[in-house]
Amino acid sequence: MTDHVVVDLDHLTRRFGKFTAVDDISLEVYEGEIFGFLGANGAGKTTAIRMLCGLLLPTSGGGHVAGFDVLTQTEMIKRNIGYMSQKFSLYPDLSGRQNLEFYGSAYNLDRNKVELRIRELSERLQLDEFIDRQAGSLPVGWRQRLALAAALLHQPRILFLDEPTGGVDPVFRRTFWGLLYQLAEEGVTIFVTTHYMDEAEYCDRI
Repeated sequence: MTDHVVVDLDHLTRRFGKFTAVDDISLEVYEGEIFGFLGANGAGKTTAIRMLCGLLLPTSGGGHVAGFDVLTQTEMIKRNIGYMSQKFSLYPDLSGRQNLEFYGSAYNLDRNKVELRIRELSERLQLDEFIDRQAGSLPVGWRQRLALAAALLHQPRILFLDEPTGGVDPVFRRTFWGLLYQLAEEGVTIFVTTHYMDEAEYCDRI
């Protein structure tokens, strides 16, 4: 972890009509740290992370992610981060490999680069046995590994994970966090939402 700030929020707020989903958040996240965003279900964690990923505009306040403004540079934010949503967001009728090839084309990676990254991530996440199976047919833990591979395909320096281990068994949860520690050691910043107290303890800061 360095003292370089890669996420900074200044009184970030999001309202839906009269309902305030995210209320006046200010924080800083540093390069290479695992930052835990802890809260109960319905507390506004997903709404906050969607604003950080450029998927939802704030009602008021502002901030920067990877140096880009959350109000005016949302497309640049999307290109420079990895995002793994709370619900499985890959195409269930496609194989794991086809999903990753699609994501590679969406990030404008050339075919050789995509094939290289698929090999690297398959080995690292132990996906070789499952990579050519239909994504929707995989057990939850393996679907999560595949979703993580998609988020890492373009080698982002900031990774946003929205309750990534929800519904998976304790053994896989430990394995998953082991992978996150490896990424953090390589300088990747990880912003993870969770409602598990024991999982929050894995983070550098909460």
